[in-house]
Amino acid sequence: MTFEQLRIFVAVAEREHVTRAAAALHLTQSAVSAAIAALEERHAVCLFDRVGRRIVLTDAGRLFLGEAQAVLARVDQAERVLGDLAGLRRGTLRLGASQTVANYWLPPLMQRFHAAHPGFALELITGNTTEIVRMVEAATVDLGFVEGAAEAPRLAVETLPGDELALVVAPAGPWAATPGTVASGEAETRAAALAAMPWVLREPGSGTRAVCETALAGYGLGFGDIEVALELPSNEAVRAAVVAGAGATILSTLVVGPSIRAGELIRLPFDLPPRPFHVLRHRDRHVSRAEARFLDLAQAGGAL
Repeated sequence: MTFEQLRIFVAVAEREHVTRAAAALHLTQSAVSAAIAALEERHAVCLFDRVGRRIVLTDAGRLFLGEAQAVLARVDQAERVLGDLAGLRRGTLRLGASQTVANYWLPPLMQRFHAAHPGFALELITGNTTEIVRMVEAATVDLGFVEGAAEAPRLAVETLPGDELALVVAPAGPWAATPGTVASGEAETRAAALAAMPWVLREPGSGTRAVCETALAGYGLGFGDIEVALELPSNEAVRAAVVAGAGATILSTLVVGPSIRAGELIRLPFDLPPRPFHVLRHRDRHVSRAEARFLDLAQAGGAL
């Protein structure tokens, strides 16, 4: 058994797809299939079931996956220790981030880090908050950046400067005509105004959706008390739907700021507290010099 075979097995197992694993590893499909076949033949065990055009892990494959991931993680950590000795002259830093962070907040920091350490490659994977937590737990990424609160026993969590949130609607919608109802008056009146709006929300697991849930809960409202017109998987899709008049939403001003300035959206006068971001790392992993340097950069808001 070789490390390359382990690396190929893990890539196929995580994707349950040979072609996608081959593309991610920059290998041919035949090379990936041959490595899996060699593992299965050498140890007389079936790691995958072929179901039609799909492959799924067998019980043996699921048990082996955890061990294989642990071995690769240890090899990766050993390489990081050696990489530290190179004085940040070469290496790879793998980042995971939820959408607002990945699309708007993180790229300028990545550019500044790369300018200071051009020998380091930066990789970025996006997902919602729940997905990024899983990536950090599985050591798929070195650092995770999320908008939502994240708690897991194996994670260390630090707070970072975040963003500002806004309740927005399209200017042509009926809800834009009475912003004062949302902004002032008795709590029951404000709750009724919020409940009367159709809402466009992110999917469950999103930090942005959690913000909406918390804001509504402050007026005694849950998602069952409002009309959820649309549930969409990205901030840009939510923004575009609201611009088209689908209803109201709460999004980061990093996302909706340009649309507000262009007159495509109206920001209703609704108090929302600043939202911090959070950086996640695995408690049991060695913190490389590159990770520590990037964390310093994030905490300083981009000033090296």
